[in-house]
Amino acid sequence: MLNLAFDLDGYIPIGILIIIAVLFVVIAQVGTHLLGPGRKGNVKDSVYESGMNPVGTARKRFNVRFYILAMTFLVFDVEIIFLYPWAVTYTKLPPQSPEAALFLGRIVFFIGTSVIAYIYAWRKGVFRWD
Repeated sequence: MLNLAFDLDGYIPIGILIIIAVLFVVIAQVGTHLLGPGRKGNVKDSVYESGMNPVGTARKRFNVRFYILAMTFLVFDVEIIFLYPWAVTYTKLPPQSPEAALFLGRIVFFIGTSVIAYIYAWRKGVFRWD
């Protein structure tokens, strides 16, 4: 027989976190509705864009450099996410072992390709906003 109570013990913190998140959303929405101003009007219902009146259409095309910069940012974010588990695993490997050399080679390749992508974006002028 399976001990179902034992298997579900690991999910209790996740369930508590989900309950807290849902409660936070509900409390924030209800609190905003109850405590927020209820006045309506042309000024209140207009679009707010950083204190400026919106001009033109929202369908304006952006320069492709914006997207390349965003992708570069995402690449380095993903790189940081992968570096932490790699570092934890790498420190547990025996020194001078073939696995350690393989792990080091993989991360050097990974960081090297990221640096090459960064240099490519820099030379293309992605980081200039003129």
